[in-house]
Amino acid sequence: MKIACVQMDIAFGEPETNFQRVTEYLEEAAENGADVIVLPEMWNTGYALTELEKLADGNGKTVDFLKRFAKQHGVHVVGGSVSTKKKDGFYNTMYVVDKTGVLVSEYDKAHRFGLMDEHIHLEEGQSLGTFELDGETFGGVICYDIRFPEWLRAQALNGAKAIFVPAEWPLARIDHWRILLQARAIENQCFIIAANRIGHDPKNEFGGHSMVIAPWGEVRMDMGNTEGIAYTDIDLSEVDEVRTRIPVFDDRRVQLYKKFEKLH
Repeated sequence: MKIACVQMDIAFGEPETNFQRVTEYLEEAAENGADVIVLPEMWNTGYALTELEKLADGNGKTVDFLKRFAKQHGVHVVGGSVSTKKKDGFYNTMYVVDKTGVLVSEYDKAHRFGLMDEHIHLEEGQSLGTFELDGETFGGVICYDIRFPEWLRAQALNGAKAIFVPAEWPLARIDHWRILLQARAIENQCFIIAANRIGHDPKNEFGGHSMVIAPWGEVRMDMGNTEGIAYTDIDLSEVDEVRTRIPVFDDRRVQLYKKFEKLH
């Protein structure tokens, strides 16, 4: 499976500009034979959270765009995430469309990041975020979600062999980004495919380093801070091999963990 990660700057509060850039990147990746194209977090608006009333997608424009593109080019698209307006508020939403143009997942970011005011402007997601492509199970989380190992473990326990992570991760904490992604790959014995943005918005500088990490934890691809597309091939049979050699899931002691769980 050939993966294309798009690492791009995002025009703050300018959806039309960002749609044009994303269209160009999608076309380039499709022309280069990608099986799956992965976009970064909030690529339609950036973190213009105070302007979501006029900027967020409330009419299905994004998902219709991704469906048309995926079907026309015969490629799966993990549509990063976009700001969306729904009946009960605004969300940070990941759309996944398969190569036939069918929407196979609509995942709203589960954990809101207070340092970027998500808890003020966005609602919490309620779905797990697993889905199927080509008969295999995948998962998807968004940025801050990776700080919650139990959340990615839930996806792995539900069959995910690779987990996609679109992000707008700041440069100031880029070391956390690398370490957390490798840890999530190792502990869940799965591929982690992460697409981060670069550039600036009025309050933040973003760190890039979009990555693909294999189930043993080795970094197969790291884009540094360069804008563009990077490609790498993954073989999902590696997941089965690693999980057979070290059967972590079989050795879990769920009842022991529950015994000592505390609610805070």
